[in-house]
Amino acid sequence: MSEQNKDENKLAEELTKALVDAGRLVEAGWVGMRLGCKLDKTSLTQQTEMRRAFFAGAMHVFTSMMSFLEPGSNEPTEKDMDRMTQLSEELTRFQKELEAHIRSRN
Repeated sequence: MSEQNKDENKLAEELTKALVDAGRLVEAGWVGMRLGCKLDKTSLTQQTEMRRAFFAGAMHVFTSMMSFLEPGSNEPTEKDMDRMTQLSEELTRFQKELEAHIRSRN
């Protein structure tokens, strides 16, 4: 990893922590994606639409998680954990796709 990449990663980490501490976890994710995908070269309109799609995806995941958790327990059930594992695996697959796409653009 180059020194520039290390500096960029450190800056992204610090920005993420600040946004999360301010109650803006999804915004932190959006900023990270925007920086990681180098969206500064896209139009403001495209960035705005992509941000809306990013937040809509976060809303979908959150509301889905809240609806699929088994009722009646303060502790996660085995079924809850299975569903979270499936979600984690799906997101890991997407992360690999995204990383491959980013590498192909560089």
